Amino acid sequence: MRVSAKLKQLSELSKRGPHRVMEGDLGYTGLPGKVYAPAEGRDLPGVAFGHDWRREIGAYEETLRHLASWGFVVAAPNTETDLTPDHRGFAADLETSMQILAGVRIGNGNITVSPKKLGVAGHGMGGGAAVLAAVDNPKAKAVAALYPANVAPSAVEAARHIVLPAMVVGPGEDSDSLFNPGNPAKLAYNWAGEVVYRAVKKGEQKGFSEDGLGWRLTGLGSSDKKTQATTRALLTGYLLHQLAEEKKYAAFSDPEAAGKNVQSLVGDNLAKAAGLARNNTAFSLF
Repeated sequence: MRVSAKLKQLSELSKRGPHRVMEGDLGYTGLPGKVYAPAEGRDLPGVAFGHDWRREIGAYEETLRHLASWGFVVAAPNTETDLTPDHRGFAADLETSMQILAGVRIGNGNITVSPKKLGVAGHGMGGGAAVLAAVDNPKAKAVAALYPANVAPSAVEAARHIVLPAMVVGPGEDSDSLFNPGNPAKLAYNWAGEVVYRAVKKGEQKGFSEDGLGWRLTGLGSSDKKTQATTRALLTGYLLHQLAEEKKYAAFSDPEAAGKNVQSLVGDNLAKAAGLARNNTAFSLF
């Protein structure tokens, strides 16, 4: 009987990493947005990150700085922020962000990104767009979709054709389904390549972005710092293993690994969460 791995470094990875962080303007390349990077480093891993619907990248500053503090160069396009975004266009902007990361020297030329260590990630709408950006994309090495929302064309259908490794983060059973309009579990279930699905206790789509008072007063945002910290740790650990190839974080790529307030679903349990099957196995969180 296989013993499931433990996500022992969740607490460590929920805190800032060892690198001093620099912030830059992606707009110098012609694409509106921001770049966050460690103060120095060669052949670093790079991540293109997509925001949720009606959000701007300012709602992810802590997350983007967090990734940079752990050694990633992150490009976040500030596009498709209006009421009726073009999801295909946003996916193209994420792909362009990966090209920029691999081809542009950052800072005074003392920061470079390895073209062999590129990933794409996003939250909500950005999570769905990240999946679209990964289709037939030779630049990407891994994908991370955090509480992904429905996009057009369908990310769930696109997942059937993507063989890249992926992590999908979705809500726990205790979360409010009204604020999780996509079907993250179905996206993971459909994924053609290696995939891990993490269910975060009390996690939900509206809680991950760092929303200000205005969003919270409308009820469309909650900015839950506890679930943000857990989700950031999952994202950081997964990308450290997949992109930076740091073996000590291998558990974050293990489909069955679990940790505090995090459960991983596989097989029939994942199908059940996706609404595709039923069994008598209880849904529990650690």
